[in-house]
Amino acid sequence: MRCSPPHLPCTSLVVLFLSVATVCLAADPYVFFDWTVSYLTASPLGTRQQVIGINGQFPGPILNVTTNWNVVVNVKNNLDEPLLLTWNGIQHRKNSWQDGVLGTNCPIPSGWNWTYEFQVKDQIGSFFYFPSTNFQRAAGGYGGIIINNRDIIPVPFLLPDGDVTLFISDWFTKSHKKLRKDVESKIDFGAPDGILINGFGPFPYSSELASGGFPYGTINVEPGRTYRFRVHNSGIATTLNFRIQNHNLLLVETEGSYTVQQNYTNMDIHVGQSFSFLVTMDQSGSNDYYIVASTRFTKSSSSPKATGVAILHYSSSQGPASGPLPDPPIESDTSFSMNQARSIRLNVSAGAARPNPQGSFKYGQITVTDVYVIVNSPPEKIDGRLRATLNGISYLPPSTPLKLAQQYNISGVYKLDFPKRPMNRHPKVDTSVMNGTYKGFMEIIFQNSDTTVKSYHLDGYAFFVVGMDFGLWTENSRSLYNKGDGVARSTTQVFPGAWTAILVYLDNAGMWNLRIDNLASWYLGQEVYLNVVNPEIDTSENSIPENTIYCGRLSPLQRDQSQRVNFSGSPRSIFATSRGILLALFAILISSLAR
Repeated sequence: MRCSPPHLPCTSLVVLFLSVATVCLAADPYVFFDWTVSYLTASPLGTRQQVIGINGQFPGPILNVTTNWNVVVNVKNNLDEPLLLTWNGIQHRKNSWQDGVLGTNCPIPSGWNWTYEFQVKDQIGSFFYFPSTNFQRAAGGYGGIIINNRDIIPVPFLLPDGDVTLFISDWFTKSHKKLRKDVESKIDFGAPDGILINGFGPFPYSSELASGGFPYGTINVEPGRTYRFRVHNSGIATTLNFRIQNHNLLLVETEGSYTVQQNYTNMDIHVGQSFSFLVTMDQSGSNDYYIVASTRFTKSSSSPKATGVAILHYSSSQGPASGPLPDPPIESDTSFSMNQARSIRLNVSAGAARPNPQGSFKYGQITVTDVYVIVNSPPEKIDGRLRATLNGISYLPPSTPLKLAQQYNISGVYKLDFPKRPMNRHPKVDTSVMNGTYKGFMEIIFQNSDTTVKSYHLDGYAFFVVGMDFGLWTENSRSLYNKGDGVARSTTQVFPGAWTAILVYLDNAGMWNLRIDNLASWYLGQEVYLNVVNPEIDTSENSIPENTIYCGRLSPLQRDQSQRVNFSGSPRSIFATSRGILLALFAILISSLAR
């Protein structure tokens, strides 16, 4: 049998075809989403109001992907103000261009679209996204992110029979624009008007609610089966206690880390935090059961709407949920909540995104290279305006994002001078940035001198929560650190009059936002950016996207919307080319074998 072309043996052609096929087909998959962000009219607490939805949904759609997949989300902004979406807990390895905060991105103008493209590199777990600007999270715009394990990595529990995502959130009937003005005017939020579960108000568990007539959430289940409940506190200000009547919550994962598996009857979930529980339907199933989210550490509210209640409905149920709601912890007992948080530990023997066990990174044995003590203070007037500070500095977002200023070597936009400890000076408004050492090991102590629980979040990383206690942190406090199985996560609580310590390995180059996730605190300036630069040329770090929006001092570089690159189409073009090459090689191979 002769081969064609004559100089290329058949075996070589087969090897070439298989090699190209392997390269083209083994690449990490791309998934594509087209989202329109717009206002919707809803009545979650019985009062018609404007909420922010995505593709007509409130909450928004769930991104359900697998480790290492490439996610492409084309976002059309149909709001009447600029928009950015941030991806809470997604690390954007070497790609802070996609982080969706004002330090890395110009906001998407009203009427424009912009395409995010990022890889969920070496991550698993439960996360969520939300709008990061203009107080918009108070109106919704949030949705879930599920990152599944690859098939080759075992999950440290039996595959559940179903997967349920729940958003629990405090809710105010004022618009996000009115709340924004209230914060600027030092008008206290007070207690929320209600608690929503998946965008719905409470089931009428009391006579006071019976005449409300507004819809409530229902989760349908089968008796004897086990479900994974991914619960996110997507609210703006309030710690919420989550529980299910007569059912245990087996904690298995939080924000991308598998945990030591422990049963809880309830769990305090702080603003911005995410947890996964396995819940077995082990009751008789003759009636429904209450799913409850109630406020913690807040000014009391006499409104029955201030407790979120949904229904767990067994398929065998013959009647409604009944009896009192399951008891919450004592309202003001922060010690209970702190001890509960300390009990959450890393499952060191389980693999996560990679085959090696989570505990193979011996964080307790690594020498710390930088120490920051960050103190948050209550809001105060600075230069005539209400502001809130970290180490005496209230962050002022510049008109040119920090990452763009760094890319184009624009001086004067920010200073690498954020103090490692509070300074003995008057508070000020400034654009001060933390200077991180690439592949350094940083210890950060958060000291909360305010009167409410604060949630600190760091983009780009999962950090180890190694200690927390009441009082002032001192050098001797390190004797309390957990140096073996502290949980790795991206959002941690700091109780009033207390401290929380974290350790983080700075192996992800970029400009990363460190903030208090409580929305009023963030809006008033309690954030800072952590600059991590690889001093060597790193060809794997993502370059500036072709579809970058320019603003501030770089506004002249901005092209019209109609002329910008349709970035979401580029991966399709890549795969179309790959398919074309494969088909051409396959045709040559078949033709050769036929001769």
